Amino acid sequence: MNAPPSKVRLGQLNTPLQPLDRLSEYFGGPRIWIKRDDMTGCATSGNKVRKLEYLFADALAQGCDTIITSGGIQSNHCRATAVLGAQLGVHVHLLLRADEAPQSVGNLFISQLVGAKKSHYSPSEFKYLRQHIDHWMAHYREQNRAPYCIPVGGSNGLGLWGYIDAVSELAADFARLGMQPDAIVHATGSGGTQAGLILGCQIHEVLVPVVGFAVCDDANYFTTKILSDITDWKRQGGHHLTVRPEDIMTIDSYKGPSYGRCDPEVFELIRWLAHLEGIILDPVYTGKAFYGMLKEIQGGQFRDTANIVFIHTGGLFGLFAQQDRLEDAAEIYTKTHKNEVDLSWKI
Repeated sequence: MNAPPSKVRLGQLNTPLQPLDRLSEYFGGPRIWIKRDDMTGCATSGNKVRKLEYLFADALAQGCDTIITSGGIQSNHCRATAVLGAQLGVHVHLLLRADEAPQSVGNLFISQLVGAKKSHYSPSEFKYLRQHIDHWMAHYREQNRAPYCIPVGGSNGLGLWGYIDAVSELAADFARLGMQPDAIVHATGSGGTQAGLILGCQIHEVLVPVVGFAVCDDANYFTTKILSDITDWKRQGGHHLTVRPEDIMTIDSYKGPSYGRCDPEVFELIRWLAHLEGIILDPVYTGKAFYGMLKEIQGGQFRDTANIVFIHTGGLFGLFAQQDRLEDAAEIYTKTHKNEVDLSWKI
């Protein structure tokens, strides 16, 4: 395999791998570990910075001075891109999908704070995202600027290298701990993290299944998207690894009402796990995936496993944008469990 492309160091890496022993004891199943990619930075917290190390390096190498990227109004990717752009002195323009006039909270507040330009599009307008990107690329070229487009979630062939790197870290952790996990679990939304983990496990000989819990779309969508991104990755580097559709494991039963929205049980889990382990999940990505993982453990999906690694991909700022729904869940929890904050929560 060829050497990885150049990257610019932007994340606080390596991130820790920690056991959640109180949680594991409560469920009486496999030992659950958590890869703390919520600790990749402060304002840049989360999984996106790993991909952006490669994507910003490519943009800078091409002499680009403006980044155009897109996502939901509370996009972790857009917030991380905006912050890193400010750190590197690169203008960032965000194309954001918004159902209504957005409030300046959570990820959007941080993006505005660091000076990113933003354009809002309704869901029907956002369907024509490619046209909007082309418009703004042309706009900046007319201003004698050099724009560079980063796809939603930073998920393309170049961005996959971020989670190939993450598996290298995990392989070193597993060797140090004398532990081989039986599964690596994570939330999947744009497919890039999942594709990178799958490739990384092949490259670094971590021969365990990667299980993505969808936060939107269905399993067939992720199979198609991941194979497309891997094809792009191969095209760029001339690599010859084989990833088959059956190698892509996506569970789409816990994505909730829609992207960015989750069921009350997920909010209850977020509150309970924060009390139990001091781990903060979010309602868009990690909360759904963690809830799904625990339900699958209860249902016997991981019956013969000893160790599961959950990739914590961040999302803290998005939690602030749904604080009212979290408080509603806390009120329900208090009434149901008589103000007991202990192990009485059930999924």
